[in-house]
Order: sequence, then C-alpha cells, then structure tokens
Amino acid sequence: MARNLDVFKKRALEIAGDITAWRRELHKTPETGIHTPSTQAFICAELDKMGIPYRKDVGGGGCTGIVALIEGKNPGSGKVFTIRADCDGLPIAEETGLPFASANGCMHACGHDAHSAIALGAAKIIKENAGKLEGRVKILFQPGEEGNPVGPGGAKRMLDDGALENPRSDVIVGLHVGKLGEGVGPGEFCFRRDALMACMDRFEIVVKGVGSHGSTPQNSIDPIMIAAQIISTLQTIVSREFSPLVPVVISFGSIHAGSAFNIIPSECKMSGTIRALKNDIRKTLAKRIGEVAESVAEGMRGSVEYDFNWDGPAPVVNNPEVAEEFRKVAEELFPGDVVELENPLMGGEDMAFFLEAVPGMFCFFNTCDPAKHKFYHHNSKFDFDDTILWKGSAVMSAMAFQWLSDHK
Repeated sequence: MARNLDVFKKRALEIAGDITAWRRELHKTPETGIHTPSTQAFICAELDKMGIPYRKDVGGGGCTGIVALIEGKNPGSGKVFTIRADCDGLPIAEETGLPFASANGCMHACGHDAHSAIALGAAKIIKENAGKLEGRVKILFQPGEEGNPVGPGGAKRMLDDGALENPRSDVIVGLHVGKLGEGVGPGEFCFRRDALMACMDRFEIVVKGVGSHGSTPQNSIDPIMIAAQIISTLQTIVSREFSPLVPVVISFGSIHAGSAFNIIPSECKMSGTIRALKNDIRKTLAKRIGEVAESVAEGMRGSVEYDFNWDGPAPVVNNPEVAEEFRKVAEELFPGDVVELENPLMGGEDMAFFLEAVPGMFCFFNTCDPAKHKFYHHNSKFDFDDTILWKGSAVMSAMAFQWLSDHK
C-alpha cells in the first residue's frame, strides 16, 4: 500500500453519527422511480455544506440524478475514480415500527438510503483530503434502480446523459447493503472477481385464440390451455438446452385471462423474467422463448405476440483487477471482514450499465445482524444495523485514494 489507510478508517468512524443520521433522514421520505426531487434536494444540500460542486437532474426527462465532482491536488488533471450510489425506494408501505419509519406509503426496503449515506460519508472524507488526491473523484447518486414504469431506469438515463463523461470516468465502484451473500457475517464485505449478479430482463407473451362458452370447448381455441403448455414447455429450454452447470432462470410472474368462470376467453397475457450470467446466454434465451411460444401456439391452432424488453440491465460482471484492488484495501482496513463469494446471485442490478461502460466492481456489505434482524428484502419489515455504515464510507474513500495513487 502506498499509504497508511487507517486515516480513512479513523475519520469514517468519527463521522459515523452523521452517516447514520443521513440514512435515517432519507429513510423518512422515500421516493420511487427516476423522479426523486426531495431526495435530490437533501443530497445536494449536504454536498453544498461540504463545498462539493455537482450537476443535478442528470438523466433528463424528469430523472433527478446527481453527478458530484471532487478535484484533487492538481485540478483538471489526473484519472477519475467514480463511486455510484442508488437512492430510490419502493412502493411498499413500511411496517418496521422504527422511529424514523416512512409514512408516505413508500419505503426504502432495499437499502438505497444507506447507499446514499455511505456515498455522502465517502464524499466528505475525500473532500477533506482533496489536497492529497492524485486525480479526481466522481460520485453518482442514481434514482430509478428499481425500475421505471415507462422507458429505461436511472442508470441507463444517466449514462446516456454523460454521467461518466466530462471528465471521463476511468473506473467505477459500488456496494449493496443488507444480507445478499450466503455464509457472510455482520459487518463483512463480500465480492467476486467476475460475474456477481445476473441480467434482469422482462418478456411478455400474449396468446391469441378463439373464445366460446365453457360448455362448448370444441368451438374455442383455448388461450389458457395454450398458455399452460407454453409455460411448461419453456422450462425445457433450461433443462435440455443448457448444461446443468450453467445458471439459467426462466420465471413467470403474472398470467391474466378471462372475466367469468364459464367463458373461455379469446386471449391470455403472460409476463416473466429471465436471469443469466452471460450476455450470449441472455440473447439465446430471448430468441428461444419467442420461438418455442410461437411453435406451441401454432401447434394448438393459436398464435402469440411476443415482446422481449431490452431495457433491463445485463449481468453485473466485475473487472478482476479492480476487484483485487478492492480486496486489498478492504482487507487492510478491516482484516478478516472480506469474503470472496463462491457463487453469484441470480438477482439483477442496473450497476451493470456502468460496468459495461468502464471497468469496475460491485460488492455486498452485510449490515444485518441475525441476533437483531430477521432478513427481509423488498419487504415491509426490511431493516439493518445502520450504525456500521461508516465502514462502507471508509472502504470507498480509501479505495479512491489508493486507486488514484496506484494509477496516476
């Protein structure tokens, strides 16, 4: 290591109370989608107090993304280290009973309030030491990670609006709180050197048939029966077209048809998701789902309309060199608290858009103590230990300084 990184750990611990307080303030007023104006106002106010300039409303079309920039000892020069934090919530009514619980019908049930608080803590530490910084640090506060009802989510929008440009980011890092890795203890960081999470794509199938009275099925082309056969047959793609050693998921989340118990409807609408760890498998799945659905429907005298939505993120794939640099920094700061995961998760994250654009890494930070928290995710009772968030700020700020020093 080029320096003693304990100074970042010490300072992060000193401002631990601020980091926890930021998280709790954000938790009170969660907002969903790409338009999070109150969240943006809070973050910008804290950046103003730190004297950190920023560009807001990054992403356009109502997207309230923020790109903050901290100049180093030689302003306008040097490489650019980037920290990404998402900041949107979910349309879930909170049931935690916490004194700072949300009362607006939405909830930070995925920890994005903590991600923003950790990023603010890192920003404060980096700004205080900017005179020693060998380069520049960008911090992205991104809404819309949980998706957007119309069009792309926040990461894609911010990327298209130049979030990684002017100056161009050279590397990007991010983390996720909660308990997302198996066998990981409280306060531990877990990472992988390659694929960490899967793609997160959505598809829709509309089965077209001919309706009739339930008592005369011979007069129908039953779309419900066709849909059932499609659902069953599509699982053979997973079991017969890919090796059992290759992680592949096809899941249906909704199926809607009909309006009465005794009427066979004329159409059936279904939607689902695929998960894969490689883009070539993702493309194969998108193609084969349509082919199988069409052939099954045709064989049963019906037809289908098939749409695969490519707005979802690709697999989250870490750069091995950046992952190793993260491991070294985190291990030096918190010996014994860094775990390399054997297996990836099949959940998705739009951090993938940024990782496709520049090298980087994404990791998990276990903030759940099983003695205090039963783990819930995307759940009305989601909670964790926010008094240890300072550890995330320590690692992010220390890694920024270390990476820029090593790559100047």
